[in-house]
Amino acid sequence: MKIPIASATRVIDAPADQVYRIIADYRNSHALILPKEYFLSLNVETGGVGAGTIVNFSMRILGRTQDFRSLITEPQPGRLLVETDIRSETPTSFQVIPVEGSALTRVTISTELRGRNWLETLLAKPVLEKIYRQELELLARLLENPAAVQSGSSPERKKRMDKH
Repeated sequence: MKIPIASATRVIDAPADQVYRIIADYRNSHALILPKEYFLSLNVETGGVGAGTIVNFSMRILGRTQDFRSLITEPQPGRLLVETDIRSETPTSFQVIPVEGSALTRVTISTELRGRNWLETLLAKPVLEKIYRQELELLARLLENPAAVQSGSSPERKKRMDKH
């Protein structure tokens, strides 16, 4: 049986290396791309940038708060970063692909919805896809106008998220 996947893709007007750096930097920039209505906290336990990093975060989905502890791997450094929840072994991947002949980058965030019953999958998939679209929007805004994102509420939010 095929594993259901929640996924969202967006083409962002920035070079792939810049996009990837923001995604991989859990100490400084990753929190800036997380929609605050869903992500309640993000703490770096070990590392901070790329492979070997371990993060703890809390999410509110479908009225429930869930805690995650994820190990970050880079099966293709600069192109593919994977957060794997240590308890459930659920992988969420960030694929960063340069659009040939331009400074554009195609970014896909996807999660394999393993170990869920059909009802959980039916409910979780559209919610996760909405969250990923918002995350990609925040990523695009950060890359296209870093000063606007940094001067808004994001630094305050980053401080709040670092405390948890």
